[in-house]
Amino acid sequence: MRDLERSIGRMLIALTYVAVALLAIGVLLLMSNGVSPLSGGPPLDIGRVAGDIAHLLPSGFLWLGLLAVIAAPVSRVVAAAVAYARSGERPMVLVAIAILAVVALSIGSAIATA
Repeated sequence: MRDLERSIGRMLIALTYVAVALLAIGVLLLMSNGVSPLSGGPPLDIGRVAGDIAHLLPSGFLWLGLLAVIAAPVSRVVAAAVAYARSGERPMVLVAIAILAVVALSIGSAIATA
């Protein structure tokens, strides 16, 4: 279990570095276009993120960075659920699934109200 915790920790650190790099690139691109990072931005459109990055648009980098920030703790919970399932700790698997359900409901609620 200790090795798993180390692996998860490394994964979270790497994901955090990727998120920070993407956000920094997005902010630099905003500023190079004369736009203040504090002025707000476009709404999230998942289908446009890859194209925006390919065209070096700030919104693609910013949204992908924010999605990476959100994915870090979610990936931690998923990894813990898998580890608990492998070790046979059913109550902890249920807790992890409950946490993921709350996150999914929150995302669904946010999408529905947008």
